[in-house]
Amino acid sequence: MANILKTSIGKKVIMSLSGLFLILFLTLHAVCNGAYLLPNGAENFNAVCEFMALPIVTVMVPVLALGFVVHIVYAFILYIQDYKARGKERYAVANKTKADLASKNMIVLGIFVLIGLALHLTDFWADMQLQDLTGNEDKVLSGAEAMIKTFGRLHVYILYLVWFVFLWLHLIHGFWSAFHSIGMNNNKWLKRLQWIGYIYATVIVLIFVAVATKGYLVANGFCTA
Repeated sequence: MANILKTSIGKKVIMSLSGLFLILFLTLHAVCNGAYLLPNGAENFNAVCEFMALPIVTVMVPVLALGFVVHIVYAFILYIQDYKARGKERYAVANKTKADLASKNMIVLGIFVLIGLALHLTDFWADMQLQDLTGNEDKVLSGAEAMIKTFGRLHVYILYLVWFVFLWLHLIHGFWSAFHSIGMNNNKWLKRLQWIGYIYATVIVLIFVAVATKGYLVANGFCTA
């Protein structure tokens, strides 16, 4: 088993499984954030945040962090491995077929997604969970307060919109590619998974865009939460 995991296929499977785990988390995160879009959005979102702060949920944080680390590490391992394997061919003129933009730049997109994640943790986790963990309960912001503080600043709102574009591009390839790597790789399923990936990525990212937009509008007095 250990020898299989060291092979190129084994590494791809590990990266794919960790990617699917992160996709599951992203889906749950979008659903939870979606509470902010409902009537009485601030109240609903705060209730969701309080539930996410329960010990039974927070115990999953190290598991989630491990999933990110595994996915990132194996992404770079496979990228370097592929880079070396191509040798001088990487300098050759590309063929005339239209290559998928996302598939050719997954490592670059992943880096931008990672940078955006750091921004997200700085804006939300640092003002909520971190303050609580460090004993600064009086500085802990509610979920709705963090929404207004973060997205109320136009430049931050725009940065998030750009990040969501990178996330969408990463997901439209990563979704079907993960299933492809674990065996669902016949032509019939490949086309289906590509379409499902487009739909999934679009819905998830639109939820995040809508939440950020409402946060901006509420913070600037254009609507109420």
